Amino acid sequence: MTKHVAVLMGGWSVEREVSLNSGAACARALEGQGFRVTRIDVQRDIAEVLAKLKPDVAFNALHGRFGEDGTIQGVLEILRIPYTHSGVLASALAIRKDRAKTVVQAAGVPVAAGVNVSRFAAAKAHVLPPPYVLKPIDEGSSVGVVIVKKGREHPPQEIARPDWPCGEMLLAETFIAGRELTCAVMGERALGVTEIKAATGEFYDYDAKYAKGGSIHICPAQILPKIYQQIEECALTAHQAIGCRGVSRSDFRYDDETDTLVWLEVNTQPGMTETSLVPELAAHAGLNFGELVKWMVADASLDR
Repeated sequence: MTKHVAVLMGGWSVEREVSLNSGAACARALEGQGFRVTRIDVQRDIAEVLAKLKPDVAFNALHGRFGEDGTIQGVLEILRIPYTHSGVLASALAIRKDRAKTVVQAAGVPVAAGVNVSRFAAAKAHVLPPPYVLKPIDEGSSVGVVIVKKGREHPPQEIARPDWPCGEMLLAETFIAGRELTCAVMGERALGVTEIKAATGEFYDYDAKYAKGGSIHICPAQILPKIYQQIEECALTAHQAIGCRGVSRSDFRYDDETDTLVWLEVNTQPGMTETSLVPELAAHAGLNFGELVKWMVADASLDR
């Protein structure tokens, strides 16, 4: 019997458009692998929709809040529908960058020094000596990330605007110069390391991630073999320490001049278009996009 897969996409987070692109790409690839696919633009009646549909597997292509913070995972647990990617606890932990850092650091992975602050306190006075980074504690896709450069007299004021969409608490971290690197983990193995360069601008922000031609991916990363191996080991350690399953992607910064490597965060719901980082790394490891999503469906389960 052909397995019925419901691809969950869209939703209402600030990453809605990214999710729609991921979901559409995965749905096409799954159909190419012979699955019966139903595309669902997730709304607040998703539990009712899924209860009627009764798919064999839910392919979670949601990004951001609700989709990767343990919420939709909890709904799927209640409905007893196996799903891709990480479970409830790992998802809830990973999206909280501050708490995930504590767990990963305890497992021996180097992280950047940081502190939690309210956005109003961060707008009033420098919370760390510049240069430093301010980021929402529970958003993805570099949404709301601000780099405070060395020599800047006043902290950024945009974070105190009434229409700020990224929550009240921020994570302030020491800025680590150098290369932006990322490593995908699939099950119990690392797939490789990619270096990311913004085609324009100074860092890999939202536009660099998703605008056409916004970034350059160097896969595999042209770095020293010992650093390449260390990144793969750290990504796998982070994946296991947080309790991830399926596919995840860890982001790093590496400064060649000071030989400083730090883990930044783990993405439990990484982008999944055919040109996204994880599919590129899978291709480097010998898996095409269709084979990757087929493996993810086979790996789908309820929380352990």
